[in-house]
Amino acid sequence: MILKASLPALLFALGTGAAQANKVFVTNEKGNTVTVLDSESWEVTAEFEAGNRPRGITISPDGKLLYVAASDDDTVRVFDTESYEELYTLPSGPDPEQFALHPTGNPLYIANEDDNLVTVTDTESRTIKAEIPVGVEPEGMGINPEATFMVNTSETTNMAHFIDTSDYKIKHNILVDQRPRYAQFTADGKTLYVSSEIGGTVSVIDMTGPEPVTRTKIGFEVSGVLPEWLQPVGVKVTSDGKWVFVALGPANRVAVIDAQSDEVVDYILVGQRVWQMAFTPDEKYLVTTNGNSNDVTVIDVHKQKAIRSVQVGQQPWGVVVQPDMAQ
Repeated sequence: MILKASLPALLFALGTGAAQANKVFVTNEKGNTVTVLDSESWEVTAEFEAGNRPRGITISPDGKLLYVAASDDDTVRVFDTESYEELYTLPSGPDPEQFALHPTGNPLYIANEDDNLVTVTDTESRTIKAEIPVGVEPEGMGINPEATFMVNTSETTNMAHFIDTSDYKIKHNILVDQRPRYAQFTADGKTLYVSSEIGGTVSVIDMTGPEPVTRTKIGFEVSGVLPEWLQPVGVKVTSDGKWVFVALGPANRVAVIDAQSDEVVDYILVGQRVWQMAFTPDEKYLVTTNGNSNDVTVIDVHKQKAIRSVQVGQQPWGVVVQPDMAQ
């Protein structure tokens, strides 16, 4: 196993009296590794092997287990977040890409791009509970705060599928724009944002009625950037529901949206081919993965400005930040 750690980071971790920073985990799609950063110093503290073509990544509610979709291995690899040792694997179906973890930590809902299924995997028994047929090329996975619905986006079908978590039946289908990539609920569950990479829009879906309804679609325009480069992928919403951040792929920008007006108020210049994003637990920072510049950008959420870039592995794809741990 490749395992690299910096001395300053180790000394920081051993410091007395100071609260430890959160670990930031980044999957490197072509490097076949996960890079670990310290969210206070923003130094790279470790890098470890993560299987072939690691993409989707999430973490258990207690912060102890790291789940990585090793797409070319057709499995989900599970790592200890302290030792970085691989503990076991979970069955996932072929070509797992993105997934959503139930708020309790079990089960894991996995999009299988190659066979048009969502796989439901029990994280404790390590068995498949269900396989749900969805549209063509399933990609994005989201789950509402009450965990009553999971949402899958199917790239070629151009739909968001709303799946009841109690019986694994599709209850609603919403047509969105071309090649939907990501599904993100607000913290109160009242709104769902679905990004459409080729369509160049984010669909804003109202979840307050008996059925989900598209309220509006948000487009993007940046001076000097070709319209076809404005490709929405990752989406993150602040917990107060005021701000929405959208990664715009090869446009090398993160759009800032006022959630009250559904208007784009700014574009933040980041690294090349910005893909996925994650907040630190206090939402002070937003970390973006930039696949073509092999780095991450750290955005100050309050100032809505990029403050730092950090080199990671080859073609960073996904990112997750360890939650605050109980003392």
